[in-house]
Amino acid sequence: MSECFICNKHAGKIATAGVIIYEDEYIYVGHIDSNGKPNYLGHIMIDLKRHVPTLAEMRGEEARAFGVIMARVSKALKYSESAEHIYSLVSGNFVPHLHMHLIARYPNTPEEYWGPLEVYNWDEAPMGENKEVVELCNRLKTYLENNPHE
Repeated sequence: MSECFICNKHAGKIATAGVIIYEDEYIYVGHIDSNGKPNYLGHIMIDLKRHVPTLAEMRGEEARAFGVIMARVSKALKYSESAEHIYSLVSGNFVPHLHMHLIARYPNTPEEYWGPLEVYNWDEAPMGENKEVVELCNRLKTYLENNPHE
């Protein structure tokens, strides 16, 4: 799929913010990239490596791996980054390659900004440049490596 953003990201043809948080034969986990703008810290992307458009096309082993890493990364955001809630979202409207957004909500986020996309409208949302994204990715990666059975 030479024109697929996610396939090209996995192949290393596109540079994105942060570093790889987790990768195995089925899954790729990294931080969202805001095209040179500050990134909302803790907006994680879980990509299925095989090019399929929706959850419905996953094979059993892919679905198991996807579900397990979704739970593990959510727990890493909670314990490593002190997130009080994790939003999850699969859209696929613009990129027809299965990927899930995991978005941390942090303590003291005003209720009017609760929601997976509403957090972006909060002026005091935790935003960061690539340096902060790399640091966050490395903390999540370390948490996952130190807690392999969670």
